[in-house]
Amino acid sequence: MTATGRVRAEFGAAWNSFLRRRTAVFFTFFFPVILVLIFGALVQTQPTGGGLFAEPQAYYVPGYLATVVLFTPLSRVGSEIARHREGNRFEKLATTPLSRAEWLLAQTLVNVVVIGLAALLILMLMVVATGAEIPLSLDLLLLIPFVVLGVATFCGLGSVLGSVADSQDGVIAASNAVAIPLLFLSETFVTSELLPEWFQSIVGLSPLTYFSRGVRALTFEGVGWGDATVLLNLGIVTALAVVFFAAGAYAIPRTD
Repeated sequence: MTATGRVRAEFGAAWNSFLRRRTAVFFTFFFPVILVLIFGALVQTQPTGGGLFAEPQAYYVPGYLATVVLFTPLSRVGSEIARHREGNRFEKLATTPLSRAEWLLAQTLVNVVVIGLAALLILMLMVVATGAEIPLSLDLLLLIPFVVLGVATFCGLGSVLGSVADSQDGVIAASNAVAIPLLFLSETFVTSELLPEWFQSIVGLSPLTYFSRGVRALTFEGVGWGDATVLLNLGIVTALAVVFFAAGAYAIPRTD
């Protein structure tokens, strides 16, 4: 069997495994929906005031997308590795031609499909429920590589967390400890002006920051394909995806 065939087979198994966990399927889509409805439609923004939601609705699109691009891969991949370790599955996989990178690639592709659907749902809700003014053009297609690369980045990080945590509970705790600070300190919901001046330089250390900047340029600022901001952040996200994916593949245990 070729590498493509092995990845396809593992993708099918992982996809079916995800669909069998109905609670996981429900909350994967329910969490971002309820987040948009609460903060976007009920709390709403106050463009003429101050505070956390002082920008137009479209400004916060990267934040809502980041909730699924960040949380879902960390928890799903990390938990999957923890389950494999507890069930001695890596020891069995070590006897097959499937490599660790191929296994992680299959898991990443499943997350890309799931999160892609969730991201599309979020964009629709932002327009319909909150009235966000998102520039509609072919330039929005650049959201696809941003989402795919963002998912690959945090699948790799989730793999590392799953490999070092001692249980599924440990993975969830570690994922939340990493994801919650990143979500609010990466130019998503909190603007850089609201952060202390000494902390603003640290924001650039977060991989989610470059995802947020690129997505905001497309959905809020309405820039095009050739814009330097978009290309720069897309290049950085690409490099981060390669590094984190490689680290995640390397961290996967060969045996249990």
